[in-house]
Amino acid sequence: MGITDHAQSELTDVVFVEFEKVGKKVAKGDVVASVESVKTVSEVYSPAAGEIAAVNSSVTEKPESINQDPYGSGWFVVIKPEGENEELLDAAGYRKIIGEE
Repeated sequence: MGITDHAQSELTDVVFVEFEKVGKKVAKGDVVASVESVKTVSEVYSPAAGEIAAVNSSVTEKPESINQDPYGSGWFVVIKPEGENEELLDAAGYRKIIGEE
C-alpha cells in the first residue's frame, strides 16, 4: 500500500518518510507511516487489520520516488491482512471511484 497520485500531488515535494516496523500488528485505521513534504506532515493509515510484512526502505533513502512513481517504486508497506477485505481498492479501482477513468 502507499498513497495515491492525487495525494502525492497535494503534498507536493516529499522530503521524508517514516514507517512502522515489520512485524507490527495494526488495526484498520492505525498509522503505518508518516510523510513529510515541503508543505506539511501527514499520517498514512492502514486500510485493513493485519501485520506489516514489509516496508519499502528505498523510499526512506529517496523520498522523491513517492512523487515520481507513487504506484510503482513509491509504495510504502505490505500488510498481510487478517480476514476478508473486499472493500480494498487497487489504483485503477480508486481512479474509477473518483472519476478519473
